[in-house]
Amino acid sequence: MTGFARVHKSMEKTEITVILKSVNHRGLDLHFHLGADLDPVEAAMRGAIKRAVLRGHVDIRCSLVQTGDGASGGLNFPLFRAYLEAFRQAAAEEGVNAQPDLNQALQYPGMFGGAAEQEPDPEIEGQVLAVLEQALETLNRFRTREGAELAASIREQNRAIQKGADEMQQIRSEALPAFQKRLQERLRDLLGNSVVDPQRLAQEAALLADRSDIGEEIDRLKIHSRQVDEILDAGGEVGKKLDFLLQEMNRESNTILSKTGGIGDLGLRLTDLALASKAAIEKIREQALNLE
Repeated sequence: MTGFARVHKSMEKTEITVILKSVNHRGLDLHFHLGADLDPVEAAMRGAIKRAVLRGHVDIRCSLVQTGDGASGGLNFPLFRAYLEAFRQAAAEEGVNAQPDLNQALQYPGMFGGAAEQEPDPEIEGQVLAVLEQALETLNRFRTREGAELAASIREQNRAIQKGADEMQQIRSEALPAFQKRLQERLRDLLGNSVVDPQRLAQEAALLADRSDIGEEIDRLKIHSRQVDEILDAGGEVGKKLDFLLQEMNRESNTILSKTGGIGDLGLRLTDLALASKAAIEKIREQALNLE
């Protein structure tokens, strides 16, 4: 699901900004954009995000500025000199007549406050994670609103499936006798002048009609459709549960389609209803991919 959050926090020695953007994705895909000074905190940030977000492509941007007494060491002269030397060497080798941009150089990670720490500072890590938690709360409020809209759309499509299943059930009760009669007529045509027991003929026609009956498929389709509503009501990890259920619903619709030939206009109407169910199932499937 899509969402956005930006949280800026000014503390005694630091200023921290966290920006989160999420878009739809089948799994959880995290992309970090951090300065070198925050690299040691990435693992802890990753764990916090995984606990709060289950699905989606999430871009994470975080900046840390140490202020006042927190900015230890001032300008990192060894790094600054190395930057200038690397620039001059590259310019000489490539034959470029240019001067280094000092504004860009001073924004280089670790240029202030000494060299970047290799181990996370517990105090700074705690501050960063606290700001991240606030950003995650804001992000999930966005995602919750979108999730509610998706769930409402899924319920609407599901109601269409339920309505279609009810109509298919009604048509089936009308179509079954007509199908049995048509089978008897076809059997008589095939047998020609052969002497056949009328009772046996009726039994064979009933048996063939039973094999082509769609009653069980309709019942299962309606059961699965009710389960869709139950899953949405229960909440939690909805997307993966719906994915499996929708496969079963699609299978029932396909079976109905394979059995609806040979009964004239009633069969054509059943075909239309089954195709409409498949279309609604596909719409739900696309929307369910974006739900956690």
